[in-house]
Amino acid sequence: MDKLKRLLAPLLSSARDLMPIVVVIGFFQLVVLQQPIPNLGELLLGTLFVVIGLALFVKGLEMGLFPIGESMAHAFARKGSLTWLLLFAAALGFGTTVAEPALIAVAEEAAEIAAAGNIIENTPEAMESYADGLRLTVAVSVGFAILVGVLRIIRGWPIHYLIIAGYIGVIIMTAFAPPEIIGIAYDSGGVTTSTITVPLVTALGVGLASSIKGRNPMVDGFGLIAFASLTPMIFVMGYGMLI
Repeated sequence: MDKLKRLLAPLLSSARDLMPIVVVIGFFQLVVLQQPIPNLGELLLGTLFVVIGLALFVKGLEMGLFPIGESMAHAFARKGSLTWLLLFAAALGFGTTVAEPALIAVAEEAAEIAAAGNIIENTPEAMESYADGLRLTVAVSVGFAILVGVLRIIRGWPIHYLIIAGYIGVIIMTAFAPPEIIGIAYDSGGVTTSTITVPLVTALGVGLASSIKGRNPMVDGFGLIAFASLTPMIFVMGYGMLI
């Protein structure tokens, strides 16, 4: 009985989290639009798959990504090598971001729109090059952000100074960047911190702050995600100015 409860608990939690979405869609479809829901059977099956997938994803985070991120942060802190810790932070930010499904989708969509608008050549090679350049630019920016964020935790720098300086940089870059790249740059900051990046980066920050004497995990362990969302806007606008 206990095993069954442990098995059903993540599914029930995922179903509860998705319920507001289902209610909103059902209300507007049936009450406002007053139309039947098309392909109801397929939609119900798809919703079931989403519930199962979300439950497995959350459980995987708890079992895998969070523990490994914290354990590696503890290990690097005990090793006492700032160089290796900063290299690991930059590599982690780059590696997790370049694999983000949301970033891949946005980069491909941006390449198609850029080709349709004659900003780049309308060829598969040009679109692939544009999308890859966008992804790599964002990944490098996040790697840089995590490196600076880890250095902030070690040195004890107040995070609000970095955030304020970053947004001043965004405003300055917005004034000079081509209009066609500004929206993409702003969206890149949002899609960067998604399913892969957030768990590992959060675990890294909390684990590192827990390992350093005089640091508070609640105060110093969080904030890496905000900085990682900020730098892609600056870097992508710079990428747009270069190309």
